[in-house]
Amino acid sequence: MPLMEHLRELRRRVVICLIALVPGVVLGWVYYDHLIHWLSAPVCDIPVTGAVRTGRCGPLVINGLLGPFNLQVKVSLAAGVVVASPVWLAQLWGFVTPGLHRNERRWTAGFLAAGVPLFLAGGALCYWILPRATKLLLGFTPSDVGSLVDVNDYLSIVIRLMLVFGLAFEVPVFVVLLNLTGILPARRLRGWWRQIVFGVFLFAAVATPTGDPFTMTMLAAPLCLLIVAAYLICQVNDARRGRRDIDYESLPDEEASPLDTTPGGRDEPS
Repeated sequence: MPLMEHLRELRRRVVICLIALVPGVVLGWVYYDHLIHWLSAPVCDIPVTGAVRTGRCGPLVINGLLGPFNLQVKVSLAAGVVVASPVWLAQLWGFVTPGLHRNERRWTAGFLAAGVPLFLAGGALCYWILPRATKLLLGFTPSDVGSLVDVNDYLSIVIRLMLVFGLAFEVPVFVVLLNLTGILPARRLRGWWRQIVFGVFLFAAVATPTGDPFTMTMLAAPLCLLIVAAYLICQVNDARRGRRDIDYESLPDEEASPLDTTPGGRDEPS
């Protein structure tokens, strides 16, 4: 499509995502008290030497006149993003793969069936790590100094990390789907394994707030296992298709490339 058509397509999908956020935002606003209690729970029970306890939840405080309102808006928007995850994941997949054949577009259902649980699993893993990461960070407080943690800052970190963990768990799904479309063979994944492991641990070191080896490994290890599972699926799919293992990069420039005669799918007549 021309550039303007791509921009119109992007605008249409963004509008659909924004409309899909509305029910989740409304639910987040209605159940705000339950959500804020659940999100702040990792901090509430952490004993911190020298902390200033100003309420029922440890050192958490809200600053400013508009602080409580801004906090409720932020929590409601985060709930909208989670509730609408099937919609915006489908729109993301539909925008980045517009050239698929009609018989290949059925993979969208498989993408959602695997992508949504993995996104939620990444967020759940982040929530499980939060008490340990928070305890480590607040543990740097000197014994003769009090700690006050702004709830807005705390929730910004929590929501950002949960989104990062959830999106990181989507990488294996994209790897498998790229293999199904014939773009990424298993042979190439096998040749890139060192760079993939290094990239995963580098991403985990940047994404986690504490920088300690435990928290970094808790993100990198499951992600590496998911990528290994994705590689095995890609290898099985390549074997099923009987794909020829042709190393095109090793062929001389003046030599004609061998033809891949593997049958491919066709669009059904409309």
